[in-house]
Amino acid sequence: MSEEISTTDASTTEDNSALAPPSRPESTAGGWRSVKYILGNESFEKLASMGLIGNLTLYLQSKYNMDGVLVVNVFSVWSGSSNLTPLLGAFLSDAYLGRFKTLLYGSIASFLGMATMTLTAWAPKLRPPNCPEGSDCQPPNGTQLTALYIGLALLAIGAGGIRPCNIAFGADQFDTRTEKGRALLASFFNWWYFSFTVALVVALTVVVYVQTNISWVIGFAIPTVCLFLSISLFLVGKHTYIIKKPQGSIFVDMAKVVVACCRKWNVSFDTAPELLSLHDPPSTIGTEEDQEPKLPHTERFKILDKAAMVIDKSTELDEFGRSVNQWRLCSVQQVEQLKLLVGVVPVWFTGIGCFISMDQMSTLGIMQAIQCDHRVGNFEIPPAWMGLSSMICLSIWIFIYERIYLPIAKRKSKKEDKRMTMRQRINTGIVMAILCMVVAATVEKKRRSLALKHASFVSPLSIFVLLPQFALSGLTEAFGAIAVMEFLTTHLPESMRTIAGAVFFLSLSVASYLNTVLVNLIHHVTSGYGHRPWLGGRDLNQVTIDNYYLLIAGLAVVNLFYFNFFSCRYLKSPDGKVSCALGDEEDGLTRRLGGEST
Repeated sequence: MSEEISTTDASTTEDNSALAPPSRPESTAGGWRSVKYILGNESFEKLASMGLIGNLTLYLQSKYNMDGVLVVNVFSVWSGSSNLTPLLGAFLSDAYLGRFKTLLYGSIASFLGMATMTLTAWAPKLRPPNCPEGSDCQPPNGTQLTALYIGLALLAIGAGGIRPCNIAFGADQFDTRTEKGRALLASFFNWWYFSFTVALVVALTVVVYVQTNISWVIGFAIPTVCLFLSISLFLVGKHTYIIKKPQGSIFVDMAKVVVACCRKWNVSFDTAPELLSLHDPPSTIGTEEDQEPKLPHTERFKILDKAAMVIDKSTELDEFGRSVNQWRLCSVQQVEQLKLLVGVVPVWFTGIGCFISMDQMSTLGIMQAIQCDHRVGNFEIPPAWMGLSSMICLSIWIFIYERIYLPIAKRKSKKEDKRMTMRQRINTGIVMAILCMVVAATVEKKRRSLALKHASFVSPLSIFVLLPQFALSGLTEAFGAIAVMEFLTTHLPESMRTIAGAVFFLSLSVASYLNTVLVNLIHHVTSGYGHRPWLGGRDLNQVTIDNYYLLIAGLAVVNLFYFNFFSCRYLKSPDGKVSCALGDEEDGLTRRLGGEST
């Protein structure tokens, strides 16, 4: 693949074809000619959203006088909602709008949300009075909180349109019916992460510094302008896109399967095995060339097959052999789609375990940075810059993996593809999550000890000692998050790609909500005793969040055992040959893309 994604054209050399954009005529839609606009849109959108996310903890604490628990609650609920709305976005995209329009409307909602946040920074009446390092601070009133929540809500709505469709819309630009198309898409996932991460590393150093040291108004206005540029760039590339029409919501089909299965719960397979309907009527949407291959019938989750069992042909089938009422009788295609989604749930739970660890750095990790010595001479490092180390590590690893590891591995093995297996990557991500929490706990204990020794709010410990824990958080994402995202996208057929994106972000949402529950539960339990509570207040020196970090590390250890002893078997496609041996699973791209199966 060319080193600069945005400048990739159709003149890629043959020996670079494994990672390079496909050679296409200029007039042909799709391919990397289209993807460069989509990646550009994603980069600016992420720059805007992360320009807020990266410093939201500091903004809530310093400008809205929120204590530690409330900061975590607001941040986690908003983050969880931003990752929950993609389910609605996926439904609207598949059923009514299509991926292009859903992306466009989501970008517009995000622009309005960021503009509202800029307004809260500009108008003093929309914030409580400043209260630096104080414990007796005036909390925000109803009007101020309403303005803040409206801005965050619009950003969450925008995320609902952007997140489930961006990867899927980019994947639409490749022909996964060909071997080259599948190979190109395999690298697209990593480069998708790489492109916007590099943009964020460059831009957030400026945005976060402006917010922290110059002006919150200007610091929020920059992401607002970036969102405007994101929308403009996305529209400029419209003539190059492959835009597929919405073909109905799979969510509705899945609901029909569940209802039909419940209605036939008492029907026995033994009494009428021959009544299982294997007749799927052809789709009436699109041309025959555009339609996906039908999913083969499988034996797993057999209870769902009851939804496709014909009890009475005279009343359940019409003259063409099609279901009269799909809420009573579904096609095998509909049943198998639900089976595929159910089949990814165990691995999906593993992803949630990884993401809970990552969430800690966005809130408690930044609060640690606020109370560290962040001076380098006369220059003060913004606490939110610590998040950059996560993205830098993620980008460096992807570059090393694609540009150094894979070429060397191919030369040594003389095989075309020597990628790390999904199980290896997910295991590595979980281990990184464990190490991240243990390191964070160790550093926090030292930081608090020095702060108490010097009787100061800010510990004399340098902010740079936080780099390892943020770096490990980035590696958790580089291994765990990318592997889970690829697993969901490649184990589901093309018609379910939007669902795959929504399900991926749903795991992030669940992780954020679980983090909120854990924080409030631990705060409630540990505050009822005479010893120092684990969480609470605006001063980390008065709590012991290192204990909370160790608790999260313990949950990650449980997740490691859960994955290796149970959910890893679901990494295989449903071919009846399930194995948990390390490196045993085949690459998902060769099994499931484009509706193909083994």
